[in-house]
Amino acid sequence: MVQWGGAGREVPSVSVMGRLGRACCVAVVALCGALLVPAAGAQTPTPVPATTPPPATTPPPKAAAPADTAHPAMPRPATTIAVPITAGVRETISADSVPALKAPVAAVAAGTPGAAPAAPAAPPAPSPLPNGGTLPLDRVVAVVGTEPVLWSTVLERINVGRAQGTMQIPQDSAGQEVLARQVANDLINEELLVQKAKELKVEVTDEDVAPGVDQRMKQVRAGFPSEVEYRAELKRAGFGTPEEYRKSLIETAKRSELQRKVIEKLKEDGKLIPVGVSEADITNAFNTNKASLPRRPATVTFRQIVVAPKPTPAAKAAAKAKADSVLAELKAHGSSAEEFAEVAKRESMDQGTREQGGDLGWNRRGTMVLEFDRWMFALPPGQLSPVIETVFGYHIIRVDRVKPAEVKASHILIRWKLDSSQVVAAQGEADSVLTQWRAGVSFDTLVAHHHDPNEEKGSLQPFPRDSLPPSYALAFRGKRSGEFAGPFPIVDRGTGKAKYVVAQVITSTDGGDYTESDLRDRIREQLADERAIARLLGSLRKETYVAVRL
Repeated sequence: MVQWGGAGREVPSVSVMGRLGRACCVAVVALCGALLVPAAGAQTPTPVPATTPPPATTPPPKAAAPADTAHPAMPRPATTIAVPITAGVRETISADSVPALKAPVAAVAAGTPGAAPAAPAAPPAPSPLPNGGTLPLDRVVAVVGTEPVLWSTVLERINVGRAQGTMQIPQDSAGQEVLARQVANDLINEELLVQKAKELKVEVTDEDVAPGVDQRMKQVRAGFPSEVEYRAELKRAGFGTPEEYRKSLIETAKRSELQRKVIEKLKEDGKLIPVGVSEADITNAFNTNKASLPRRPATVTFRQIVVAPKPTPAAKAAAKAKADSVLAELKAHGSSAEEFAEVAKRESMDQGTREQGGDLGWNRRGTMVLEFDRWMFALPPGQLSPVIETVFGYHIIRVDRVKPAEVKASHILIRWKLDSSQVVAAQGEADSVLTQWRAGVSFDTLVAHHHDPNEEKGSLQPFPRDSLPPSYALAFRGKRSGEFAGPFPIVDRGTGKAKYVVAQVITSTDGGDYTESDLRDRIREQLADERAIARLLGSLRKETYVAVRL
């Protein structure tokens, strides 16, 4: 699939907790924004992207998710490709529907292993096994060095790719066979890079990938209305508990990061030999894929100042008194993790963590606002923080576990109350900001005095107009470069109250068909990377024992 001209799709108003992009796999799919141009006459291993999110498999959400949130289907334990089509409906493609790829079922008799078959006499005793006395074994479809590539892994990869929209499953058996062989080949290439990592002494620790994995888990959890449904889906899909699910994602992420680091190291050492790309190659690649290219969307870049309602001194005092009383209760009844979780479920106003007992997962320095971050990394495990104030309200923090570079913590948030008068005042402040901005006051000065630190300061990457949130799309309609928009309201997801955006359009680009000149540099870079990686993989195959049994 060719993915040219993919523009960023960040939502302008974003929580400081950050976000995780769509996952990818080396030599299988490209991260959003990366190109996929087939090299002439060669396999098409995908260039390793500059970012390193793991190829996550996630349970399908039980409730409707935001339009910009993907929830790939969780791989099934059985050898069946299960793809969510609509809520409550599943389409399945059995491995046995491909005649040439039917996985032979190896069976171990319920009697003595390895015993010679006896002459038919009395019927065997009933087997205690649920499938009538046989244990189905997986099939090895390839061997790389001493490592097997399993049929179940091929099916799992197809399932994930289909659910993420990066892979189409053919309806005919011949097409399914070709797809399975391609996926098996991708898995072989990945294993070659992982084994090369060992040779180069490239290492990836759990701590290196934990932040991305934990962010992914938070996104997955947000797709379920309750903790009970989330855990039930994990168990039903064969992942057991959230802790076991996290371990599987950690291992997958480490494997992906190893491959990326190998390519990066070989480039740095000058051992990934560059491959020349001619102008004719670029033109041919563009013309070959031109018909399948999407239209270039109309895009906009902008900067913004978001003005949030500010609490009165009385409202802050009331919230502080409430937080003090919650802290006193925790100290009186013990500060165990269980007690903290129960109080958090009852008192915390952070809707994102309340049902999980305030659990924030694992976090590295800099992921939280400054004052929260300082206390989170200063506390020893099991100890409570004093009541601390941030832009979100008042917090009580409990650190559960500590690692050298990250901590696992929980918190209770008490927000101050806001009423309509503070919302009206925020609108008036936003009007003043727009007047000053138009009069020549610098953007940085206005940000320092008025901007809500919980919000981004804009999007300097081209943002498709048709993907803007409705309030932004309406405010930016007809606006050209240099023009101002607003103030217009957006909803604060924490308080439910309105806050006001004042924005300036930096660039505005009309939509249309992509031209070769639009994509020339990206095509050249991708072709060069693909061919260099293809050459590397060919060399590794010569150095390593590879047997394909598919």
